[in-house]
Amino acid sequence: MTVPLRPGRKGVRLTALLTGTHRYEKTLSTRNRGHGVIVQAPILAYLVETPNGRILYDVGCDYSKIAEPARRAQYFSPETFTYGAPDMDESQRLPSHFSRLGLTAKDIDVVFLGHLHFDHAGGLCDVPGCEVHVQADELAAARAQEDMGYFADDFAGPIDFREQHGEYDVAPGVRAVATPGHTAGHMSLLVELAEGPPILLCGDAADLTENLEHEVAPGLCWREREDMAVASIRKLKSLAAETGAQLWPNHDLAFWGGTMAAREWH
Repeated sequence: MTVPLRPGRKGVRLTALLTGTHRYEKTLSTRNRGHGVIVQAPILAYLVETPNGRILYDVGCDYSKIAEPARRAQYFSPETFTYGAPDMDESQRLPSHFSRLGLTAKDIDVVFLGHLHFDHAGGLCDVPGCEVHVQADELAAARAQEDMGYFADDFAGPIDFREQHGEYDVAPGVRAVATPGHTAGHMSLLVELAEGPPILLCGDAADLTENLEHEVAPGLCWREREDMAVASIRKLKSLAAETGAQLWPNHDLAFWGGTMAAREWH
């Protein structure tokens, strides 16, 4: 699903990459709502191609932890993960997506991580050598293993981390937006296109459209800071109203399969 560059004019190309799905109780996305309701959530990465380089927002899961039985049992044991591992196949790995787009990992200039949970940072192993932007507060929380969503070896080893502090322009027309609450240093991304409204990629500040419409926090909040998570949702809505941006929730299957497809972003 791609928003194309306008022919003959510099601009930005945005491609949403489906890197897997995860089945779990809705309460993980909407705090204290949805008990007993099971959702199938897309796990997304976003390729932002600009005249100044290519930015990859999030990288999905580490495929080996899902595909290899011993590693799957180690990382997604029923005692820790009630709903088990995500669903992911080889075609959903980043190298497969890059190949279909005529690219390789070497063509990615910046990996921008909204946060370091396993379904957003695990795929770092598929983009070796890339410059990786992450908030310093986020990296500190992840290294301290502040919640079960962090897998230490996802962000260990020789990774070229460029620790950031607050909001900044990743590239002209691509703005990092601070939205903490789900995690300590969670970041969203505002992307201006050559034509049409900007896109505001919420990340896990808003899993579902319901998070935005009802201003309900994600199920997991850093140090139980529900207030911080709700403030970030309100910030996203205010920024969207100010800029005319469209808000894209991050784990909403209906939005992925319905709204995007209906707009023929491909």
